[in-house]
Amino acid sequence: MLNRLANIDFYMITDSNLTKNGIISDVSNAVDAGCKIVQYREKNKSTKNMIVEAEQLKQICNGKAIFLINDRIDVALAVDADGVHIGKDDMDIISAKKLLGNNKIIGLTVHNLEEALEAQKLGLHYIGVAPIFQTDTKIDALEPCGVEMIKKIKNKVNIPLVAVGGINRQNLKEVICAGADSAVSIKYVLDSDDVFSEIKSFIKIIGECKIG
Repeated sequence: MLNRLANIDFYMITDSNLTKNGIISDVSNAVDAGCKIVQYREKNKSTKNMIVEAEQLKQICNGKAIFLINDRIDVALAVDADGVHIGKDDMDIISAKKLLGNNKIIGLTVHNLEEALEAQKLGLHYIGVAPIFQTDTKIDALEPCGVEMIKKIKNKVNIPLVAVGGINRQNLKEVICAGADSAVSIKYVLDSDDVFSEIKSFIKIIGECKIG
């Protein structure tokens, strides 16, 4: 499971507030387009409803894409997800590891080089660096750190780096060329009338940048 992170490109995050066609449709389109990693992020539903929804998403991803749960380790355990993504103010890493065991993926959001180095030291499997550009997807987002932060971190850290925040097809090449292994684009993808084609385009650009 863990070595599958070496092949990630577009990183899909669900958002029930932004979706046009529902997150089940969004994830189906993402996986069909070739997306290799999906994160279920939900802040407004009950635990019971989250588990039901997560089970559906897991079935879509099964064998095709890594399936992670944002923050909620209880939901991840309930559906036997591939792992979790947490923020630095969520559950501490040691406790998360104890609950999840050694075979589950744990990713962490970081904002600077110091946090990235600490994440690697703690044995995290990948990091999300955010926000790269200005974003209004998260109301509590920090000031953009820019692609220079990607370069700084990539020079010192050897776990996969996912770039997050304000990324679109126009600035994606800059992000990948700076050293990001993968990139998130929530608003620009979910606001599209054709999620499948939009994600296909992101994957194509990422692939071309990595080859180049």
